[in-house]
Amino acid sequence: QVQLVESGGGLVQAGGTLRLSCAVSGTNISITTMEWYRQAPGKQRELVARITTGGSTDYPDSVKGRFTASRDNAKSTVYLQMNSLKYEDTGVYYCNANWRLLSRNYDYWGQGTQVTVFL
Repeated sequence: QVQLVESGGGLVQAGGTLRLSCAVSGTNISITTMEWYRQAPGKQRELVARITTGGSTDYPDSVKGRFTASRDNAKSTVYLQMNSLKYEDTGVYYCNANWRLLSRNYDYWGQGTQVTVFL
């Protein structure tokens, strides 16, 4: 059974930093694309970072230059370093693992961790 558990969220002042972690069990994350999403109250869930199996990363303009995704396959953990946090970064942050194997798609989510940025 694949499980993703996020941690590291909290309350932080604007301009501050947080580092989120996502511990993955039940699969070998070296074959998975890992993504971070966030969902603000009343808004749709949006992608904030993607890190591929090869370590390539991709970010939307809203977080580019401030957020950095990384992965440690040996620890089966991915991270999201968030710097220069803004009020609008507030939301629940979710970790996602997805991969395709033998013509089947796999897609798993964590339970989310709350990030609140205050002015």
